[in-house]
This record gives sequence, C-alpha cells and structure tokens, in this order.
Amino acid sequence: MKRLYGWLASSSWWTRSAVALILGVLATAAMAPFYWVFLLIPAFTGLHWLIISSRNMRAAACVGWWFGFGYFASGLMWISNALVISLEKFGPPMTAMATPAVFVLAAGFALYPALAALLSNRLGRRLTNVGQVLVLAAAWTTIEWLRGWLLTGFAWNPIGAAWVFSDAMIQSTALVGVYGLGLLTVITAAMPGVLGLGGNSKPVVIGFILIGLVWAGGAMRLAGASVEMVEDVRLRLVQPNISQRDKWRATLRRDNLVEQVRMSTAPGAGAVLPTHVIWSETSAVYVLDIDRGARNMLTAAVPDGGLLITGAPRATPRSAPARRVWNSLHALNADGEITATYDKQHLVPFGEYVPLKNLLGLKKLTEGLTDFTPGPGIRTLKLDGLPPFSPMICYEVIFSGRVTDRQARPEWLLNITNDAWYGTRTGPYQHFDQARLRAAEEGLPMARVAGTGISAIIDGYGRVLGKLDLGTKGVLDGGLPRPPGDWTLYGRLADWLVGLLVLVTIGVGFLMPGRPQDGISWKSI
Repeated sequence: MKRLYGWLASSSWWTRSAVALILGVLATAAMAPFYWVFLLIPAFTGLHWLIISSRNMRAAACVGWWFGFGYFASGLMWISNALVISLEKFGPPMTAMATPAVFVLAAGFALYPALAALLSNRLGRRLTNVGQVLVLAAAWTTIEWLRGWLLTGFAWNPIGAAWVFSDAMIQSTALVGVYGLGLLTVITAAMPGVLGLGGNSKPVVIGFILIGLVWAGGAMRLAGASVEMVEDVRLRLVQPNISQRDKWRATLRRDNLVEQVRMSTAPGAGAVLPTHVIWSETSAVYVLDIDRGARNMLTAAVPDGGLLITGAPRATPRSAPARRVWNSLHALNADGEITATYDKQHLVPFGEYVPLKNLLGLKKLTEGLTDFTPGPGIRTLKLDGLPPFSPMICYEVIFSGRVTDRQARPEWLLNITNDAWYGTRTGPYQHFDQARLRAAEEGLPMARVAGTGISAIIDGYGRVLGKLDLGTKGVLDGGLPRPPGDWTLYGRLADWLVGLLVLVTIGVGFLMPGRPQDGISWKSI
C-alpha cells in the first residue's frame, strides 16, 4: 500500500483529479439499489491519501471537489428524468439540457466535499495518521449536516444511508442518527489508509470491530423486538402507478380519479375492511378546498366511519387579489368535508418555487405558473380514529431530525409522495431508504404512499412490514404499528448530538498519541 500511496502522491494534477472522480463514483455505488458498501473502503481511503498528499488547502479542495462531482453526478442522475418531463413543455432544445443540468447541479454540490477536504487538510497537518482520519470523518459529517440546511437544504444520500439494507445496522440511528452512523462509516472506510503511511493495522482492526459491534447491538435489539398494532385501525395504501405525463393530462384527470376511487373500495386480501384510505401526493389533481364537485366524487372512497387522506393542490380563489397555491394533504370524511389540512413547508427549489425569481427571470419546472407557498411548518395532526401523526409530503422525509414536532410528539409518521418524477432508476429506492431511516431514528412507525412506488408500512425499527414495489399498481392493506417506546436519544437531541459527536471525534484526533505523520512526510504536489 505504501507504493500505491507513493504513486498517487507523486502523480500529476490530472491523474489525481481523475482518480478522485472515480472514487466519488465508487462511493455512490454503496447506495441503493446496489449497496456495495465495501467500495467505500477504496473510495475514502483514496480520498484520504489525496487530501494528505496535497501541498496546500487549495489542492486539497480541488481533489475534494472532483470526488464530490463524481459522487453527486452519478448519484443524482435520476434527476434528469424529472427534468426531461419538466422541460418538454419548452421544446426539444430545452429537453436536451436535462443531463447537462445534472452536471451543473453536481458541480455545485461538489463544493461541500471540497470544503470537507480543505478543512481536513488544514486541521490534519500536525496530527498523526489516525488523527487525520478522524478529522476527515468529522469534517465530512459536518459538511453533510450543513448540506441539509444551506439554501433550504438537500440531504440526499448521506453516507450512513449505505447501511439501510441491514435492519440491524440502522438500529444505531436511534442513538446517533444517520450522521452518527455515517461518521463511523467514514472512519472505518478511510482507516486502511494508515497502512500506506507506515502505520500499523491496529486502528484498522478496531474500526471493523466497531462496525461489527454496531451490527451485533442492532441484532440484539431486534431479537427482542415485537410489533404491536393499534386496535381498530386498518390502513389501505393506494398506489395507482399513473405516469407523470398522464397525471395532469386534461383528458385523463377524471378517469385517474375514478380509478383510484375504485381501487380504494375494491375487496381486499383479508376479511377486515380498511378504516382509513391513504392516497399519494397530489393524487387528487383538483383543488379540493374550493371544488365541491371533486370532493363529492371522492366520498365513495371514504370507508364507513373513517377518512380518506389524500394529497392535492390547495389554492385561493381565482378572484383573490394575489393568488396563492399550496402542495397539501387533506383528510376528507364521508360527507365530503375537509376535516384537516397540512401544507408542505419544505419546497423543492425550481420544482415548486424559483429562488430569486425576479432576479433570475425563470419559471418553475412543474405544472402551473404560480410558485407554491410554503406551509407554516412541522405539525402533529389529530384525526378521528387515528393516533396523532406527523405528515410529510415528498422529500420532506429526507431531513434528519426535522420530521416531528418536539412539543407534541406524534405516534406515527405519514409520508405521501409522487416519485413518478424520478423514473425507475436509483432515485425512488434512495428516497425510500431515507423514509426508513427517519422511522428508525425517531422510533416511530411510518406509512409511506408513493403514486408509482415504493409504498410501504414500516415499523418503529425501520423494518418493512409490507410494501408495493416500484412501478406496480395495487393496494396495500395493513395495520398501523405502535411505536416501540418513548423518544429515542436521537429523537430528543438531533442536531445537538451531531455536533457533540463531531467535537468528540476531532478532540480524540488531536489527542492521539504519537508523532505527527508517523512514517511518511508530506508530499509536495
């Protein structure tokens, strides 16, 4: 490994940049639907070597940027599907820009790994080999957390999400969240780099032992876990699998609505009838709060004594001085009355609103000319016949630590989404994994309803109890799990805990015994 490090450290700028790009792509392969977690080892070991062999912070930021560009360009390529659908209304020339637009987006997001590499290079100059790895992991985790906040945030594919294939591994998120799990993952994946720097294998072995202990602890937790269901609640999740192109087509809107009503009332697999029917985001493409006729059509889908919960646009009357539109969730009773409403508060830039619209002069890419208005914030809804729950629309579910009202803790989570935008590539799988992580972090069960999949009922441990696969049409009937306990540690502390973990990791890195840069001096590149 010393020779490999020596070659990489002495390579040209172009070679180092190309290697960083490839390593970023390898890291993406650890995410859904592949889960090739072992590729994180060469990815972060190589990134660590590139950072510490950079002659200055600028050179380190450069390799970090190329790593990030590879990571985001490959991990976000599914966005091109949404852009193709959106840009069709502007004609073929604009449609052809879908893939280049993803590269532009990736170039922007790559600034986050660039900053992590810069910080790691600066802080690690006087540290031991092991200390440098710890600082890299702390810097990466800090920047991942920051990515979830800046410019409204986009917390897609945090490194800890690579473990969602293992129910046992994600139990740790109840204690430290996905960022804490990612912190340990980067430490373990980058630690083999010390072998190429003249270090011994002890820290490498310790890293893998810690990963093993996390898995063992999760397995023990699940071994004693049982799932209790809420009495007298039977959910029906409706997945009509309507393509995005057909969803808003004027000639099909009514037929789509009628078909979802039919699916809601069709005989189920069991003898117990549903008490609550749930549709996905904007399943009802009519403005229900001002369209009584559309609400009357939906009453047939409402179970006796129960409710229909559906996504729909909400708007002020056209006669209003300033028209406003919301992306909303409504609960309807058998009389066609809306008994509760939640407005999406975390909007998608350019999809649901245009930042700096007056300056940029751009239009949003989705249906309609009016930007959506954000809702007032996270809420806990209380509906007849249901325990209190926290609603989330679409990608609101990807924001760790920001899915529940801590002043009024819910007993379950509801995520309705329209993943038809994402196509059938990696995007829907990665989005689904984020939903499972929120359930595990908060210790709360979740019902997730996606128009084209993946819809599922998830327990408070993040385990899938039943699901409808991507690209399939059908209904999922099932009970509503009870939460396995009170607040999880991460549910209580969230961001404070992330900050504490980062500070402890940096502190340990600076206190590691030994001479700085054991075995190998800094290279001049």
